[in-house]
Amino acid sequence: MTLPTAVSARDRSIGAEEVGILADFSHAFAATLDIDETLRRAVAQIAEYMNAEAAAVFLVDEDGSSVCRASAGPVDVVGLRVERGKGIVGRAIAENRVQLVRDTTRDPDFLGNQRGFLSRSILSAPLDSANGPIGALQVLNKRDGALFDTHDADVLRLLAVPTALALNNARLSRELVEQNRIKREFQLARQMQKTLLPPRRRDLPIVAMNLPAREISGDFYDYFEVDDGRIAFCVGDVAGKGMDAALLMVRASSCLRWAGKDGATPGVWLSRVNQELCETVTRGMFVCALVGYLDRNTSQIELASAGFPPLLLYRDGRFREIPADGPPLGILKDTGYDAQRLALAGGSLYAFSDGVTDVRGPDRRPIGMDGVRDLIKRVAGVSPRARVRAMVGHLRKLALADDTTLMLLADDDAPTRYLGGMGGLSDPQNLCLVRRAVSDIVVGLGFNETERQRLVLSVDEAVANVIRHAYGGSIDGRVELSFWLDPGAVRFELRDFASPVDATRIRPRDLSECRPGGLGINLIDSVMDEWTFLRPDGGGNLLRMVKRLP
Repeated sequence: MTLPTAVSARDRSIGAEEVGILADFSHAFAATLDIDETLRRAVAQIAEYMNAEAAAVFLVDEDGSSVCRASAGPVDVVGLRVERGKGIVGRAIAENRVQLVRDTTRDPDFLGNQRGFLSRSILSAPLDSANGPIGALQVLNKRDGALFDTHDADVLRLLAVPTALALNNARLSRELVEQNRIKREFQLARQMQKTLLPPRRRDLPIVAMNLPAREISGDFYDYFEVDDGRIAFCVGDVAGKGMDAALLMVRASSCLRWAGKDGATPGVWLSRVNQELCETVTRGMFVCALVGYLDRNTSQIELASAGFPPLLLYRDGRFREIPADGPPLGILKDTGYDAQRLALAGGSLYAFSDGVTDVRGPDRRPIGMDGVRDLIKRVAGVSPRARVRAMVGHLRKLALADDTTLMLLADDDAPTRYLGGMGGLSDPQNLCLVRRAVSDIVVGLGFNETERQRLVLSVDEAVANVIRHAYGGSIDGRVELSFWLDPGAVRFELRDFASPVDATRIRPRDLSECRPGGLGINLIDSVMDEWTFLRPDGGGNLLRMVKRLP
């Protein structure tokens, strides 16, 4: 039942007394942020001023119901909950209008007497805000038995204004305090994350940077030396954002450092961490990671991936994409991870989280792998550290959609490196040792199975030719085979100590000639990018064969 439009004989206009209590109310609310204590005092003053037996303040809860937050009168109704739109107070909030009920027995929305208090008449005013009503003020029963009138309704509506403002200000103040608290916690979390990142070391050929999309990051990276002198490295990207992702990032990075310290193969390294995370990670969360080792002496890298984006190897102006395999960490407990090898050999290996490819360009589209390739070409020619700074600086100017982490393993000033060698008698039985050594070398440099077989066959043929032709089948001659890593290529040097040969007469055979044998040089010529015969100091012959790295 809403306010009548007519004014009864008892109705009065708003006067100085009402203005005074309004001012007192406003001052009381402005003087404190303890809104609960202020509301308790306010309802007592409201009940006293309006000569009411009881008064209460109801606030809208998250589920839309209204809960009494303060009350005055013979019965304490604090905590009383009224469903959305129910009762006189629910109607005041729903309609956002003052409700004047002179006789509760005639109002269909009256919910009955509460906690033994007999309600004869009710006046309820909504607490309005910019986002709609947030609650209602309510007074019940005139003490002298009279009925509430429109003057009372106007006064209660006036008192509802500073009450609503005070509640809104208190809510905003609490939210501001909470935001500042959360901000401080995020700042502490970010500082803790930074302490987990390794310090910059100019003596290591690794440069990395992390760029969080928000206050804290779900990405991480790490690198450290293991006992055998190799450099262990890892990059990770935790699914999701916010504090949950940050906490998982801390756990994952700690586990990866712990599991990589003993120099286990990259596949075993990932398997250990995966088993640990599967036992502790919340369902639905996982970690994409890349781990590996860099041998500075040979420029070789052995790595394994767990759902991490493809890598880019940039060398001699060309790109080679290293695909990822294996599921992310924290999903399947008994998953195995395969390792692969490659050689930098004067090149640069870029590892980056998907935040790099997801960066939005001027057209608001992700730059993708093509955009990353263009960026790498743009910064080529400067030092690795300057290269990473320039790339991150460019990405900062674009729209970051996710945490962004970039790691660069550089071998720009790569010298020629000795990879190993072997020597022995010119006995055909030693050819199996030659094939095994060549196979291990080329697999470690990243050649695929087809290329491995071709290289093994060509070097095997070269050694067999030395045994067959240079030594005439004698098993008493000496043969030496050495492996060298040049910038961008692998070099095989085959040395014998037989009589010097005429290098001008050694060339691929005309395949149109119909005769058996004599195809060894043709095989070497088709497989190797370069080959030549030299006269080494000390006599004998030296066959140098060069194959560009994949």
